Amino acid sequence: MKKFKRLSAIFAATLLSGAALIPLAGCAEKTDKIVLRVCSWEEYIDLGDWDEAIELESGPIKGVNSMVDDFTEWFNANHDYEVKVEYSTFGTNEDLYNRLSLGDVYDIVCPSDYMLMKLIAEGNYVDFTDGFWADGEDNYYAKNVSRYIDGDENSIFNRYGWHNLAACYMWGTLGLIYNPEKLNDIGDVSTWKMLLNEDYKRQVTIKDNVRDAYFATLGILNSDEFLSENFDKSNLSALMNATDDNTVASAEDILKSIKNNVYSFETDSGKADMVTGKVICNEQWSGDAVYIMDEADEEDTELWYSVPDECTNIWFDGWLKLKNGVEWTDERHEAAEAFVNFLSKPENAVRNMYYIGYTSAIASDAVFEYMDWNYGADEDTDEVYEYDLSYFFGDGYTIEADKSCFGFDGENINRGRQLFTQYPSKNVIERSVVMLDFGDKLSDINQMWINVRCPDIKDFSPVTVGIVAAAIGVIAIVGCLYGFRYKLFIKNKPKDGYVRVEK
Repeated sequence: MKKFKRLSAIFAATLLSGAALIPLAGCAEKTDKIVLRVCSWEEYIDLGDWDEAIELESGPIKGVNSMVDDFTEWFNANHDYEVKVEYSTFGTNEDLYNRLSLGDVYDIVCPSDYMLMKLIAEGNYVDFTDGFWADGEDNYYAKNVSRYIDGDENSIFNRYGWHNLAACYMWGTLGLIYNPEKLNDIGDVSTWKMLLNEDYKRQVTIKDNVRDAYFATLGILNSDEFLSENFDKSNLSALMNATDDNTVASAEDILKSIKNNVYSFETDSGKADMVTGKVICNEQWSGDAVYIMDEADEEDTELWYSVPDECTNIWFDGWLKLKNGVEWTDERHEAAEAFVNFLSKPENAVRNMYYIGYTSAIASDAVFEYMDWNYGADEDTDEVYEYDLSYFFGDGYTIEADKSCFGFDGENINRGRQLFTQYPSKNVIERSVVMLDFGDKLSDINQMWINVRCPDIKDFSPVTVGIVAAAIGVIAIVGCLYGFRYKLFIKNKPKDGYVRVEK
């Protein structure tokens, strides 16, 4: 099995960070020029400057320049007007939304699924043009996007009504990354109840955002029903998107119990904590789980990824053309859609996957070859497992992988290493659900989250409470004494303002 390699996220964060626009590409001055304002996640595009090439059967792939520079050169060489890209980044979906609310203007953005839904519901979008899906040499997205994701009648984007409103960039699952050597029983990570398992008190971390924490909690709340033989999977989405008062109240109670059991709620520290062994299990997105496993491999530590038996969140990040503040000319439409198409070019999809570790929505032969280059079994491997990826790439696409890379019983694969993490098995897909925007229940969910995250006096030991109370008491006494002395001074102060000292 070939080693999967990523460039340092720290290097990427240094170059692509902050709220300011960061010009990554320039071009010679012309009368006709489109300034394309793009905003995406930090560390989410190839910055180039690789030290080695990816050797595939279809040809080598190498990132010399940044993806934005290469797009600019490619576009300007094929059009009678020029484009200049102003590329900026955001750290959270809410960060992006706040910028838009404050008047920042972008042509095209790449938020996560629920923020796409929110912006679409608010009418802040422009459809992709008919030409985006037409037959054409440069329509790489239309030709290469996985029909599981977009395009076909039963694709995710069609089922939820997002086809032609947005274009998928990266996708994945939500699960648990863990150290199998530190578990009492491997089955402990087969359920979201791992977050409540007292055998691992203060050894597990959970995401510090309301959506991912709420999803895992609903998995626990409905666990018995989901795992029963008679459960109707057609009810999965409704139960995992429930926001009624009773469900929210029950979730709050469970989250408070989780809070008392886990090591911490974390935003990004879970990566380092897993690699260093500070914790043994972490709720994580599949893309970051791949990165964590790669980093741990460098330290000779083998980590695995589990999708709990109850269900998983199938998430995606996608490109959306914004309406507010943008004057959409034919040239601007063409430039924005060309940017998406350029990223969807098979070799560019491979470059971005190689650089950031996430999974592209593109299902071309080059992407399949890249997965085989990373994870295909060596010729001398004794036990080979044929990992079927036909649901994503199409009929006949199977990677012969080392059987030791999967934890499974027969065909029921529930966990594994990087290949499984990047492309979940068919049975995982069957128990996956898209988590929808909270809509008008957002304020109730946020209040629940505040109730969970804000310190409660019951969270502190009696000794801590006593020390704090004593400190407050001392401060109050000192304040009273100071006030008394000040009043006494004022009372005895001479009328002329001078203090006389008796000799």
